[in-house]
Amino acid sequence: MVSFRDPVEPVPVGLGGDRFLLRPIRADDAADDHAAVMETRELLRLWEQSEWPADDFTVEANRADLVGLQQRHAEHRAFTFTVRDPDDTLCLGCVYLFPTSATFLAKSAVTPVGNDAWEDVDVVSYFWVRQSQLEAGLDRALLDTLRSWLRDDWGFERVVFVTNEQFAQQVGLLEATDLTLRFELREPGKPGMYLVFG
Repeated sequence: MVSFRDPVEPVPVGLGGDRFLLRPIRADDAADDHAAVMETRELLRLWEQSEWPADDFTVEANRADLVGLQQRHAEHRAFTFTVRDPDDTLCLGCVYLFPTSATFLAKSAVTPVGNDAWEDVDVVSYFWVRQSQLEAGLDRALLDTLRSWLRDDWGFERVVFVTNEQFAQQVGLLEATDLTLRFELREPGKPGMYLVFG
């Protein structure tokens, strides 16, 4: 199983496919990622439970964010992958992988729905896809791919996927699978409940 603590341990560098590919996000993805973020901003505000991204969010501000994501990926503190078209010319979304010990998760109130223990979770995954890709079902294809990739290539046995209760489209996506609600999560200062499926 891939470790979030060992910065020299190899991790999967990405994944290719017919509909999309995954690779680590880089600061030089800023303009392309910004276009996807701004197209999807209304959904991302539900997902984030914040005003991010603001209507005046700039490419340079996005670049600063991506520098941080790239750094923590390199340090194995969390992993961020950009979802790209097969030719790697267009950003289609993003995937974030965290340990349960990530600072924002450690500060959150997590309530089991059943008998699961939060400390037994191997990886906490968040993802979004570009709004224009939802009708074509890219989010379902991405979810299916992530489930097998995180199990087979990363060695994670206990994977959970998180969304916000107000992001009805993604809640419906997760509920339509064989995944079940395992935990409810509240982040400090955010009004909505996060739902954790596994």
